[in-house]
Amino acid sequence: MEDLTYLGQDDAIAIDQELMGPLGFSVDQLMELAGLSVACSLASEWPAASHSRILVVAGPGNNGGDGLVAARHLFHFGYNVQVAYPKRTEKPLYHGLVTQLESCNVPFLTAEDITEGTPLRERFDVVIDAMFGFNFKGTPRPPFDTILERLKPHSEPPLIASVDIPSGWHVENGDENGDGLRPDMLVSLTAPKRAARFFEGPFHYLGGRFVPPAIKEKYKLKLPPYPVTSQCVKLSGGKADCGETKVDPAAIRLNYSLADANGGLLESDVNADPIKQFDRWFKDAVEAKVLEEPNQMALASADAQGVPSVRMVLLKGYDERGFMFYTNYDSRKARELANGHAALCMYWEPLQRQVRVEGTVEKLPEGESDAYYHSRPRGSQVGAHVSPQSSVLEGGRQMLEDRNVQLKELYADESVEIPRPKNWGGFLIRPQAIEFWHGRPSRLHDRLRYQLKDGEWIIERLAP
Repeated sequence: MEDLTYLGQDDAIAIDQELMGPLGFSVDQLMELAGLSVACSLASEWPAASHSRILVVAGPGNNGGDGLVAARHLFHFGYNVQVAYPKRTEKPLYHGLVTQLESCNVPFLTAEDITEGTPLRERFDVVIDAMFGFNFKGTPRPPFDTILERLKPHSEPPLIASVDIPSGWHVENGDENGDGLRPDMLVSLTAPKRAARFFEGPFHYLGGRFVPPAIKEKYKLKLPPYPVTSQCVKLSGGKADCGETKVDPAAIRLNYSLADANGGLLESDVNADPIKQFDRWFKDAVEAKVLEEPNQMALASADAQGVPSVRMVLLKGYDERGFMFYTNYDSRKARELANGHAALCMYWEPLQRQVRVEGTVEKLPEGESDAYYHSRPRGSQVGAHVSPQSSVLEGGRQMLEDRNVQLKELYADESVEIPRPKNWGGFLIRPQAIEFWHGRPSRLHDRLRYQLKDGEWIIERLAP
């Protein structure tokens, strides 16, 4: 992010001393705000529905305390949290943080639990690196040296979120040896440290919404505004001082784990009727609030030459016949659907589930189109008359606006029914094949395909 202050170690220490001195903040107060910021940042990118398994690795200092607070908040956010705290600090503040986690039945792991056994990627979705902060100098001592090795790229770790600075990095020079952690998220606290300029992960957040104006003015801090009531603000991906956001799509990976946690997608568990199986999954998506519109789907069609096109539409009904949606019959998709074939896809990422449908297409009976049309908001009914969908607007947007005003005036009397345009109505996709996909670790996903053969649904397992 442009025009942003990056703190060196001396200024970072001085600001902390002023906050906890003349400005009246206590250590536990700042730690609580910092840990909450970390938890909110993580939840902003990796919801509990898809990344529930969290490991917090806490060091012996304040950075570790921030991690313990974040663990408690994430537990209350609905995550499955475990904590590794191998070098405990016996100060009352830290003892209290441990007691709070134990009261929530959050498990504590030993260093050996982390460094031995199955790969961390198979056990956790996200690791919070809260081992060492900006005051750390020298080489990490056991057991943190071994734990760090399990979190370095060569070990193919889970997603990593580092608190304030990646553990082992120099506060100003970053990863000086070039073989340190490569976190996916960095949550800077108070203000980014100079090492953050070398962070190349996709998610950089700033947390700690507590810096008073006196500190900002004295240290000439340039910080972004926090949105509404948020405890964190997203800065950028990539090198934060380059003036451009750099995001590597190849580095963005989801650790698919939900299927393994609940038994996956097995032939013995699914309904013999794919529509009933879809109904089960669709209701799960609605209940989990995975999207504002969990009924959105990608609809693919092709023209007479076989050239495909795809767009998002909304599922408006399904029954034993198939899947329904509504559109303008003069639109490009409607013209292409005249060939009688289509495919659709629904993806609910937080549940790690996808449904693909291939089938034949037909128009819904006019009575069904009439019923749905008159169930729509009046403004949407007018909109169906206004838009010559997919046509070039020679008069620009103003042409639409003018037409909309005219028709609203024409139908200003709400006691008068707005007729359904004859070129607007519903389509039904009668499925010939429906595939249910559920993510699993190492891309060994579950795929069950239902195919209609001689009037009967046959279930087949496909290789991922």
